[in-house]
Amino acid sequence: MYAIVEACGKQYKVEKGDVVFFEKLDTDEGKKITFDKVVLVSDEKDTKIGNPYVKGVKVEGKVVSHGKAKKIIVFKMKPKKNERKKQGHRQPYTKVEITAIKTASEKKETAAKKEETK
Repeated sequence: MYAIVEACGKQYKVEKGDVVFFEKLDTDEGKKITFDKVVLVSDEKDTKIGNPYVKGVKVEGKVVSHGKAKKIIVFKMKPKKNERKKQGHRQPYTKVEITAIKTASEKKETAAKKEETK
């Protein structure tokens, strides 16, 4: 089962157990995070596409760490004008491990199993 999640102005394809690098999220390390803006969910049986988001589906993850990506060099030059500008940039990121993709049907199944065990 996989899902496409909208976060940080981008869309990410995630599966359970994946480690994904999102742009900097405002969450502490070790905390759980929930993504409710799920654009698409697909399993072996069918695919659900949202309009704009799929209702009743959430993706849960755990924040592993924060960091910065490798440095990239931004170099601007205007020829024949002796105008040059060199800049470096390191994009901050948040490393998230996806723990679960929960759908509405799974929630109903787990609730039914809990009632049976009582």
